[in-house]
Amino acid sequence: MIHIQCSEEIKKACPEFKGMALETTVRNTPYSEELWQEIGRFTDEYRAKFTVDSIKEMPSIQATRTAYKRCGKDPSRYRPSGEALCRRLLRGLELYKVDTVVDLINLVSIASGYSIGGFDADKFEGDTLTLGIGRAGEPYEGIGRGELNIEGMPVYRDAVGGVGTPTSDNERTKLSLETTHLLAIVNGYDGDTLHLQETIDYMKTLLEKYAEGREFTIYKFE
Repeated sequence: MIHIQCSEEIKKACPEFKGMALETTVRNTPYSEELWQEIGRFTDEYRAKFTVDSIKEMPSIQATRTAYKRCGKDPSRYRPSGEALCRRLLRGLELYKVDTVVDLINLVSIASGYSIGGFDADKFEGDTLTLGIGRAGEPYEGIGRGELNIEGMPVYRDAVGGVGTPTSDNERTKLSLETTHLLAIVNGYDGDTLHLQETIDYMKTLLEKYAEGREFTIYKFE
């Protein structure tokens, strides 16, 4: 069991925040043709419904941007991943192909507008994750980004340091083809418990369908 909690500083800066997480066993693969067919259908529908300008009004995206500003970060310079993925799709670009578990989490992130952290839970140090705010000079290696300045950014920390922010997760706990123990965290800065539950349910369905997800544990925290 993993314990996830919010620090007092994040509660003060973002009192509306509610989080949900899903823990499960998975079998990751390099690529799923069936998943990418589903992503293709979703992409056509999404581009017909939204524009780059219209997603700015999406509550889940707008609330995450507001949270960045309250914590001390510019969300346009350090764009949250949920918004970045939506914008990429609406600019006519293809989504990144990483691996099946990462690809389906990205799909859920776009569908919901939430930034979702996906972690190899066996790489955590200790059994507790705490959501706080990044400090000046705090070391953090973003996936594919090198050293990332997380000062003023919401950050999950385990016993030794940061593992995830809405902009980028950390190289230390990233998913790989060897990952069998997944923890995915949905960050609801809009406080919409119904939308959070719908997002978790959608991710669970995709994990069962494409990554042999089994033995699910759902966490709620605020």
